[in-house]
Amino acid sequence: MEEEVSVGEWIITFIIFSIPIVGFIMLFVWGFGDNTKPSKRNWARAMLISIISLFLLALFVNFLMFEGVFYGFNSSSNV
Repeated sequence: MEEEVSVGEWIITFIIFSIPIVGFIMLFVWGFGDNTKPSKRNWARAMLISIISLFLLALFVNFLMFEGVFYGFNSSSNV
């Protein structure tokens, strides 16, 4: 039977995760490390997928907004 992650360990995990760059690096360590408990490994992988997906969505939306603003400037200058 797999070992559970204690409440204290989750608290420490969330504190470490909240540190900007260190937290992101630790997601890779927890998600792909050999000594990580399965529930914590799954959580880290899910967070990585979520963060990367949201980052790509934000890039796409920013691209669309930039194109819209650029198009607006070009069309208003031709009037």
